Amino acid sequence: MKRVVITGMGALTPIGNNINDYWTNLKAGTSGAAEITRFDTSKFKTHFGCELKNFNIDDHIPRSESRKYDRFTSYALIAAEEAVKNANIDFESLNRNKIGVVWGSGNGGIETFTEEMIDYVKRDENPKFNPFFIPKIIADIASGVISMKYGLRGINFTCISACASGTTAIIDAFNYIRWGKANMVITGGSEAPITAAGLGGFNASRALSTNNEEASTASRPFDKTRDGFVVGEGAGALILEEYEHAKARGANIIAEVAGGGMAADAYHLTGTHPEGEGAFLGMNEALEDAGITAKDIDYINMHATSTPIGDQSELIAVERVFGKRENLKLSATKSMTGHLLGAAGAIESIASIMAIQEGVIPPTINTKEVDSDWGDKFDLTLGTAEKHDVRYAMSNTFGFGGHIATAIFKRFE
Repeated sequence: MKRVVITGMGALTPIGNNINDYWTNLKAGTSGAAEITRFDTSKFKTHFGCELKNFNIDDHIPRSESRKYDRFTSYALIAAEEAVKNANIDFESLNRNKIGVVWGSGNGGIETFTEEMIDYVKRDENPKFNPFFIPKIIADIASGVISMKYGLRGINFTCISACASGTTAIIDAFNYIRWGKANMVITGGSEAPITAAGLGGFNASRALSTNNEEASTASRPFDKTRDGFVVGEGAGALILEEYEHAKARGANIIAEVAGGGMAADAYHLTGTHPEGEGAFLGMNEALEDAGITAKDIDYINMHATSTPIGDQSELIAVERVFGKRENLKLSATKSMTGHLLGAAGAIESIASIMAIQEGVIPPTINTKEVDSDWGDKFDLTLGTAEKHDVRYAMSNTFGFGGHIATAIFKRFE
């Protein structure tokens, strides 16, 4: 099968609105968590999240256009644009029939849906919906809009696997290219869940941290006092390209996609299997797909959302796959970005790729006392970034419904 390389990336995150700022703040151990500013949270158990900072959609997309989109679609467009520029793509010179978009989102236009329904109920005498209501809320619209912007007529669809959506999209894009169905794919994920419905819903499912007094340090993976995840927003985009196609156009190759694995916990609506069964299967599937063994992995960007059960089950699965490895680095970048749900896999894949490029492991912050004896078994990269040679990096993402997606990236050689 064909080789697949990464030639461009774009990021819009709570700790940086572009690749450089995102990576700089990851290395610095910057927390993106703070009190939510977009709406009144006084009626909710949680008052904080990881919002984008110093960011205005109107600075990137004309208002006449962005009014047609939910925030998650605008985020997708902005991250994709950075990735396209980063990859130095001249679409006019390429066969756009063989260039596609495979995107991921778990919630789609949840902000639009919430606002429109509230507005509809309020309009007693003349109830009506915005004519853009349906295209703004459907989760597949982001991939469609990206393709329209660049005139891309290749494969085009959206993956929905809850918090595994971004990674699922990357794996699907990888497969379509190596099967010869596309020369290039813009892939990744976007999410805009910091809404009244999103906050209230996750509070009701008892998934969110309610540590309002220590908001900036509430996302504390592996810590004994962790009490839930911190919701985040944003997008990550990657340009995946067939190797010979990239070489022919003189592209700068950042890294290579080595393999991907998907599985299911088949266990619970929202909880992970206590023995990490799905995660174990997904990681092994990814290793087999990449044609490598567990000893080849140098770094794992953990799913590690800071939930009591989730972190524990993932570490159990990692121990089952890797055993005790002195040269294996683990870290949880959600400690800084919060949990971007369907976009998490995209921005965490980018973090994994940057770790390969620079030989730096971004840290797990906020973790003061590691639960159980996991700190003795694994190097969790606590507190500060560390230098480490990374040839292969693994990125784990798991979603409500038991969805498992693991991607492996390698140094381009």
